[in-house]
Amino acid sequence: MDRFSFRACALGVCLALAVAGCGSDSEDEGGTPSAGGGGSSAVAAKAQKGLDELQTKVLSTGPNGEEPTPAEDVTLSEDELAEIKASGATAAIVMHYGGNDWSTAQVDGLQDQLEKMGIRVIGVTDANFKPEKQVSDIETILAKRPDVIISIPTDPVATAGAYRKAAEQGVELVFMDNVPKGFKPGEDYTSVVSADNYGNGVASAHLLAQAIEGKGKVGIVYHEADFFVTRQRYDAFKKTIQEQYPEIEIAAEQGIGGPDFAGDGEKVASAMLTRNADLNAIWAVWDVPAEGVLAGARANGRSDLAISTIDLGQNVAIDMAQGGLIKGLGAQRPFDQGVAEAKLAGYALLGKQAPPYVAVNALPVTPESLAEGWEAVYHQSLPPKVVEAGE
Repeated sequence: MDRFSFRACALGVCLALAVAGCGSDSEDEGGTPSAGGGGSSAVAAKAQKGLDELQTKVLSTGPNGEEPTPAEDVTLSEDELAEIKASGATAAIVMHYGGNDWSTAQVDGLQDQLEKMGIRVIGVTDANFKPEKQVSDIETILAKRPDVIISIPTDPVATAGAYRKAAEQGVELVFMDNVPKGFKPGEDYTSVVSADNYGNGVASAHLLAQAIEGKGKVGIVYHEADFFVTRQRYDAFKKTIQEQYPEIEIAAEQGIGGPDFAGDGEKVASAMLTRNADLNAIWAVWDVPAEGVLAGARANGRSDLAISTIDLGQNVAIDMAQGGLIKGLGAQRPFDQGVAEAKLAGYALLGKQAPPYVAVNALPVTPESLAEGWEAVYHQSLPPKVVEAGE
């Protein structure tokens, strides 16, 4: 077991039980437990194998092709923590958009760890996925003279100038997921932290394939933007379906640009279902567009549609707890990502060399593993609304 296997034992047991619990106890000729859905044992075994591999392997590389460093390798000694606390440093958190579960957990993880390090947060901004708003947010934050900015760029090109201005003013930069165009690690910024987005795309493909028993027609709702991590998810999902499940046809694709990702998801899903009455499933690039796909499916009377996505938000968790249309997803671990980003801010303040790209393992989640998955993602028990939905 390599160094990417943190929590692999506990979550691996959970995942194995959850995936096996989706169907019968039958085994294929090689003795592999069925991965669920009541489908063929060959499809079940293929899905199981793909999901199991994600427990100990990160498939993503960084924005510049960097090899991943596991988040648990980002550490600070007691002496280093004391030096950071004595510095009286300040930090700002500049988000692409807020209000969703992922962003909230990122900020929670950041604030929790920054507080432990004695770094005062002087601002948290929400650009509502508008590059011009984020540029304005950065300019406003710079007037407060932070020592560190921790941020996720909405657009790597449109925001690059604002981040360059920050760097030229001596502000240390740590990024989530995305990096401004032309920026180099160790020179223009300290590091970038991400989930294994490619791995989560792979997980969502296997889970959707098992839900439709390895055959049928699938639609794709992708993110129509120059956004590194959402492109990784799309590429991974599509490649996994095309290369490993030849009896599944990708019958429709449509991009959405936001900022009303739920509304856009509903419109696109409704259009897909109108044009493709025999569509068996739809994949959505993250949970908020997936909420829109859910609404579109319901509006079109498609209670038989299967959906998979990325990110474990409360609304999709409620649907999963109810035995609804979302059959599984690949989850990020945003709280853990926030903790790693805060520690890397400490690296920047100390002048300590940081790994250029830090990644957190993908986490496949099924209805059966919902409680364990939520705990891993948010470091909290399931919200009462989700518990009530499953009763």
